[in-house]
Amino acid sequence: MSWQLASFTLLGLALIGCFAWYERSRPSSRTVALVATLAALATLGRIAFAPLPDVKPTTDIVLIAGFALGAAPGFAVGAITALASNLFFGQGPWTPWQMLAWGLCGIGGAALARPGWRIPRVVLAAICAAAGFGYGFVLDFYTWVGYSGEHTLAQYLFIEGEAFPFNLTQAIGNFVFCLAFGPALVRALQRYRLRLDVRFVGLASLVFLAVSGGIGGGGAVARAATPSRVIRAEIGYLRLAQNRDGGWGSGVGQPSSQLFTAWAVIGLAGAGVDPRDVARDGHTPVAWIEDHPGQLQGAGDLERTILALRAAHAPPGELLVELERDQSRDGSLSGQTNLTAFAILALRAAAARRVGAAGAWLARQQNTDGGFGFAQRGSDSDVDDTAAAVEALAAAGAAKGVIARAVGYIERAHNGDGGFPEEPGGSSNAQSTAWAVQALIAAGATPSGDGYLERLTTSSGAVDYAAGQSQTPVWVTSQALAALAGRPLPIS
Repeated sequence: MSWQLASFTLLGLALIGCFAWYERSRPSSRTVALVATLAALATLGRIAFAPLPDVKPTTDIVLIAGFALGAAPGFAVGAITALASNLFFGQGPWTPWQMLAWGLCGIGGAALARPGWRIPRVVLAAICAAAGFGYGFVLDFYTWVGYSGEHTLAQYLFIEGEAFPFNLTQAIGNFVFCLAFGPALVRALQRYRLRLDVRFVGLASLVFLAVSGGIGGGGAVARAATPSRVIRAEIGYLRLAQNRDGGWGSGVGQPSSQLFTAWAVIGLAGAGVDPRDVARDGHTPVAWIEDHPGQLQGAGDLERTILALRAAHAPPGELLVELERDQSRDGSLSGQTNLTAFAILALRAAAARRVGAAGAWLARQQNTDGGFGFAQRGSDSDVDDTAAAVEALAAAGAAKGVIARAVGYIERAHNGDGGFPEEPGGSSNAQSTAWAVQALIAAGATPSGDGYLERLTTSSGAVDYAAGQSQTPVWVTSQALAALAGRPLPIS
């Protein structure tokens, strides 16, 4: 077997194995869409800077995708980018090597991700520069393998020497591009992932209102009841969507996952349905959650799952130990407002320690407009993160003035259609509306937005994300159900 045949055989097996790994991770439809979008962005970046040889933001985008989304999506972004961009630049025997090189950049980005580690801008830029050299080394290896002469170390070093100026140019370009947009892209993708994979604050807080005895000892505020037919329809949809293994996927007939199973449990519990009584073919959602720990990754997953287990009167076990281990000395989780709010709710539900420290840290992150952002004080305020903070601060017994200012921010964002947007001035959606409603309940304010959620409830009982946008119905229906029910869930 020749050098070329042997190397391409191994290369093909590696690419097949990595794509199979990505498929086995069962990415959600939104993750697939984001991978495709990032691959398109990286492709356009390569094409746009074609007049400047070796200067392109492609490697940066791929590495950051892996850092924010994980190894399998990072690999997919890199490999697809190489394949797609070569439709413009020309396909050839170099294409699979480029797919591997950029795929490895995505995997390398994921290897850098550590809970609580926020990479400084210059350090991230230096890492992207190093990735540029790494990409070049792989392509130089391809040149050496495809070279018809002697495959000696001396020949390889000669090729590296000839290619060094080009690799250096690419590394410098990567450094400059990352300095310009790298941290912003990291924040955007991390925010997307957290919103997609672990955002469940409004529903979760209903669990904690009972644990904390209500906000300030007053309990939930009295409110007009949502028509029982709407609540029954949404409960009926979730029962219909439950899989035979006891779990839930994103919709009817979709594979079960920890994300949607926990959401459904919390939503049903918020509406007064005991999750222990919800089973399919003898399989319960709690059993499914406990049997699939491998799907849990990071503090956000731990928080959501602890809430679901407590909603079903099940002990959190080792999940609580892991979450407490992730908590920083200042009480925060990874120095993020969003994760810390979830942590307060999870710790409160499990009757754990250090809720007060987390609440004190969270209160200090309030912006001057009264709202809270995704990261820390100074990040742009939005309704979703502010609602999360309100419920968490209420559960932690924070000062009423802090909560009142946050409630004011939420109420000012209320749209004329009765719903709430993610950001003031934007279009209303069911997710933001559900969280805003429950935050107002938690704070003892008069809730609104129920009518908007009722109008989005379809004849099947599923709730649309917005008018004509179904997206992930189990997720959205679970959020809306708990908000419409408006009743805290007692936890034994």
